[in-house]
Amino acid sequence: MTTAPMKSSNTGKILFVGDVSLDLTMVADHVPAPDEKVHADQTVEAPGGVVANAAVACARSGAKVGALLPMGSDTAASVIAMGLRDEGIELQVETVPGRTCRAVVIVEPHGEKRLLLDPGVSMYPSRQAIEALDLSRVAWVHTAIYGEAADVLVERCRAAGIPWSLDLEPASFSTGIETVAPLIDGAAILFCNDRAAVAIGPEAPARLLALGAKAVVRTMGPQGAGFFAAGVERRAAAPLLDKIVDTTGAGDCLAGWFIGETVGGASPQAALEAAVAAASLSCRALGAQNSYPTPIEVAEFRREAAKAIENIA
Repeated sequence: MTTAPMKSSNTGKILFVGDVSLDLTMVADHVPAPDEKVHADQTVEAPGGVVANAAVACARSGAKVGALLPMGSDTAASVIAMGLRDEGIELQVETVPGRTCRAVVIVEPHGEKRLLLDPGVSMYPSRQAIEALDLSRVAWVHTAIYGEAADVLVERCRAAGIPWSLDLEPASFSTGIETVAPLIDGAAILFCNDRAAVAIGPEAPARLLALGAKAVVRTMGPQGAGFFAAGVERRAAAPLLDKIVDTTGAGDCLAGWFIGETVGGASPQAALEAAVAAASLSCRALGAQNSYPTPIEVAEFRREAAKAIENIA
């Protein structure tokens, strides 16, 4: 069975609305014990955040990207804004008095991470900022529903006929997935990782489709990802990596890249395979946004992976 690409009828930009942070990522040989001092082997400081990461990945895929992000009134906001604009993102900043979100990421030798988050004031734009958004040139909207104003954003998308996608962070539905059902109903794509799937319960993709989502991308780390829609299931395996340096932001990379490919007209299978490759490639470097590849790097990586499979066969 084949499926048509989920293209938007609008040829405008892809708009990302949500959180942003300043991330300090450190590599250590183990997590400190109480009162223990552990020296970091490597450090990277760069912009982060679930939605901001996805925006950068989408821009790296070659798509036209805009973003509405709240930021604090501190120096970190200037650093973050500069970094995102350098990626070619058409950035709208809502400045809020207070601290921009900070994240400290400790990466162990096997590449997995432990994260400390100070939310600050940059987790979600205000209702007023979202009501003032100009959606006239927007082809697609992506968000992670950390804020109460997400309902305004989704209603505006419905009214304007703009497809929207959601990154399902478990913290945003801590009292049950039904609490965000009105935002799920009609969503073009939901991105669901392992932790979100556990929080949702057995057969998470089927449950999300039953709540009205048009499609679900279920990310599964080193096992790749799956695409689910009514009567449709597609899979993309993750290419084998010689070494995993850091998994931070890999799921965000997959989401942003998948959206960019989809809005560009790729089929779900093609978009999934490219997005999985981009996310896998991002695990070869430290940090989130700075590890995201270019289309040329993704194409070369996929060619190398295909050759490796041929040699094994």
